[in-house]
Amino acid sequence: MQYEEVQGGICAPLGFRAAGVACGLKPSGALDLCMIAADRLCAAAGTFTRNAFKAAPIKVTMENLRDGRLQAIVANSGNANAWTGEKGVEDARAMASLAALELGLKEGDVGVASTGIIGSYLDMSRVGRGIRDAVAALSSEGSDRAAEAIMTTDTFPKSYAVDVGGYRVGGIAKGAGMIRPDMATMLAFLTTDAEVAPELLAVCLRHAVDRTFNRITVDGCMSTNDTVLVMASGLSGETPDAGGLEKALEKVCSRLARLIVSDGEGATRIITVRVRGAASAEEAAAAARAVAESVLVKTAFFGGDPNWGRVVQALGAAVPELQAAGVRVSIGGIVVAAGGEPVETEEEELERVMSGREIELMIHLGRGEFDTEVWTCDLGYEYVRINAEYHT
Repeated sequence: MQYEEVQGGICAPLGFRAAGVACGLKPSGALDLCMIAADRLCAAAGTFTRNAFKAAPIKVTMENLRDGRLQAIVANSGNANAWTGEKGVEDARAMASLAALELGLKEGDVGVASTGIIGSYLDMSRVGRGIRDAVAALSSEGSDRAAEAIMTTDTFPKSYAVDVGGYRVGGIAKGAGMIRPDMATMLAFLTTDAEVAPELLAVCLRHAVDRTFNRITVDGCMSTNDTVLVMASGLSGETPDAGGLEKALEKVCSRLARLIVSDGEGATRIITVRVRGAASAEEAAAAARAVAESVLVKTAFFGGDPNWGRVVQALGAAVPELQAAGVRVSIGGIVVAAGGEPVETEEEELERVMSGREIELMIHLGRGEFDTEVWTCDLGYEYVRINAEYHT
């Protein structure tokens, strides 16, 4: 299957417009309200955080998705509308209702999302004004402003779109901190002009999310607001098979997921943790996550220190059944530990690998045939500064 990168983000597929406006939720005056609207009712699907304390907009969007249809999405940044009780749910429903009124739609055909500080009520007068402004600003060239409007601690907007030959898939995302596998704080909105039934779209989205967004981690913290939504307009007239659509969605989600990791709060290096030879898929995932989320491993990579002892420590803690004889660890293709012993390496070559922007950490467990990989980043001073000052 051929993929051609195209411009336009979420507006690259036929039948979509978008906008990003400032309504005053961010004290900085930056863009903070995003809207995506389709020309017709779309097949739609979503995946959401597994956090027990799901934010109010997730509860409303899950209700509105029961029929597998949406025609618009409205999202704000600067306030998560999480841990806000029944008032938060009422405000999330009001967001959907206001957007539907302005667009001439049914309230149930609007998805809602929020991101920002937990535990604060939305200023609905500002949100209402933002929704009206966003509807007036909707444009087929509005993807970039929509991507900017959902940013919080992100340093750049995240957007990607591909032409698959007959139909297109586009997307925008936000995320830089509070990122963990099983839905990372992140939002991602996807569009396609493929013709697809809601049930199949949901299966394809879950496939794509499991292999992309659920394999990234910045700090191991699972958010209350993580949301991925997709709308399919069908306007291309192309009906792809399940495998083709899964791969197309995965292509876009993979690019967005890696952009999130590359923008990790204070990140200077992107690390791919690959685990091979696990006894089960669950064991592979546990080993990869343990290493990728280890504060000691991440700080070592920040300092350019090839301290593989931290890697084997994390592995042994995550999978107590491991036998050292079967384990091999490589950094950037250089074997540093194997069979329970250190491996002599060229120090200069290892220093060169550790100084790179992207580093691969390969771990062989020697226990079976299951593999996985997780994308993460290093952890340094700037991460602490950003999160120490986030609320203030």
